[in-house]
Amino acid sequence: MLAETATEAELLALLERLNSDSRLHGILVQAPLPRHIRGSLVYSAVRPDKDVDGFHPVNVGKLMLGDPSGFAPCTPAGIRELLARSGVTISGAEVVVLGRGNIVGKPMAAMLCQKEKHANATVTICHSSTRDIKAHCRRADILIAAMGVAEFVKADMVKPGAVVVDVGVNRVSDPAAKGGSRLVGDVDFAGAQPVAGKITPNPGGVGPMTIAMLMNNTVRAAEQK
Repeated sequence: MLAETATEAELLALLERLNSDSRLHGILVQAPLPRHIRGSLVYSAVRPDKDVDGFHPVNVGKLMLGDPSGFAPCTPAGIRELLARSGVTISGAEVVVLGRGNIVGKPMAAMLCQKEKHANATVTICHSSTRDIKAHCRRADILIAAMGVAEFVKADMVKPGAVVVDVGVNRVSDPAAKGGSRLVGDVDFAGAQPVAGKITPNPGGVGPMTIAMLMNNTVRAAEQK
């Protein structure tokens, strides 16, 4: 593990050594990176066949093309697995993704609109410049919140019976909590739960699925060797 003060060159040199080590099958670069290190350069430096995070441009391209030989980003893959195993009908569903980030929002949309099993949805991505986000949310059969705004989704933004997936991780002040703060998601869980048909808790919902899919990618990387 490198110190936070490590230079970009030091990190790239370490990745090169890990890329060349045949004993290692998967590489994960812990995010967020320090501000002086360019994420795009670092993620591109990981060999695609060891990129168990699914962030290398080759794997991103394979996701867009529907090529299953690549590694899918773990959080979107975990969400799709969670929906499928929960008996949620994705094919033909109206899906609204809140957030256009490269880690969750964009790959989530690309994954769910593919012409394949557990996909075939009609997907809308909403972001900070979207007009009338509430109207988009209220027509969603599946609402995936990944904006990074604490408790942004309120009960009146949820279509009755909709499936709500809360990806956000936000720390808010709470004098009653240990340390004076607590973690909340992007959804007002207490308000949205009575309206939603299914809803993920936060913390404890999407997070474990992300880890599970990381392990899945790592096993696949080892098997491919």
